[in-house]
Amino acid sequence: MSLMLEGIHRSVGGEMFLEDINLTFERGEFNVLLGLTEAGKTTLMRIMAGLEPPNSGRVVEDGTDVTRTPVRKRSVGMVYQQFINYPSLSVYDNIASPLKLAGLSKTEIDQRVRTEAERLGIDHLIDRLPSELSGGQQQRCAMARALVREAKLVLLDEPLVNLDYKLREGLRSELRNLFADRDTVVVYATTEPEEALILGGKTTVLHEGRVIQHGITAECYRHPANTTVTQVFADPPMNLMPVEVVDGHLLVEGLLRAPLPAHMRDLAPGHYTLGIRPHHLFVHAADGLIPLHGQVEVAEIAGSVTYIHVEVNGRDWVIEERGVHAVHPGEQFDLYLDPARAYAFDSADQLAAAPMTQSE
Repeated sequence: MSLMLEGIHRSVGGEMFLEDINLTFERGEFNVLLGLTEAGKTTLMRIMAGLEPPNSGRVVEDGTDVTRTPVRKRSVGMVYQQFINYPSLSVYDNIASPLKLAGLSKTEIDQRVRTEAERLGIDHLIDRLPSELSGGQQQRCAMARALVREAKLVLLDEPLVNLDYKLREGLRSELRNLFADRDTVVVYATTEPEEALILGGKTTVLHEGRVIQHGITAECYRHPANTTVTQVFADPPMNLMPVEVVDGHLLVEGLLRAPLPAHMRDLAPGHYTLGIRPHHLFVHAADGLIPLHGQVEVAEIAGSVTYIHVEVNGRDWVIEERGVHAVHPGEQFDLYLDPARAYAFDSADQLAAAPMTQSE
């Protein structure tokens, strides 16, 4: 199956939710919708499912226009943030419920339910009620109910957001394998860049109802199309600063003058935006690093990593440094930039130069 969205536009009461969405999702691919809250992910999924119509544009499944076909007449499975299970039904009957509505035989229902429960690791829980399950088990039950129909389209709207870290980590690693042998289109919505990278496949980056980049997930991360992508597809976001290319040098008045790194040597003289990821800034000097000076705003210690927020030339930058670093607000601070890892965006906000060697 293929699913095509052609010129999708959705607005309500003059407020625009989606504008000129053109995408194609193929069966066998794992597709991620990545965007901040209110980027338009859920609205787009509702239109894909037939739960609401676009103001203009078409939804096409395998060459057939299904834009006005209601959800009950489509082959769609949906999983939401909340654990939506029938509280009075056992796990078995929860999973079986869409098959019973479809009028399948008892033998077929039993085979499908037990197969899906085993795939999701809850076959030993099929006689329990949802209230007797953990959060992760409840979400697995909800997923099994959505998948047991063998739908052509499966939509997962931030299904792991309400689970704790360990449960999310476990289910993330299983999801790609779960859909590997299914003849279905899978679309997974998330606000978390790390989740998109773990899931892989292809990613559509949405921002304020528009597609700002679409492609192989790792390539979208390594080669962000513009500075907006760098803010959406990174946590913490990429640090940005206006710079000028003059006589083969990067120049920021009063802050730095440094030779252009190898991957930027073909840049024409002019104004650019320099981008550097937080983990490519350092608190200790080393060969090849450019020294900068700033003032500490706040430091956040998260396990074995410290996020140091520093004002650099009037810009708020974040350094992601391994270990615990004791710094204090207002403290003068030296930091070091790796120019070989820096990005450049031109005056039209398009990617002009990306590092030759990249690390995640």
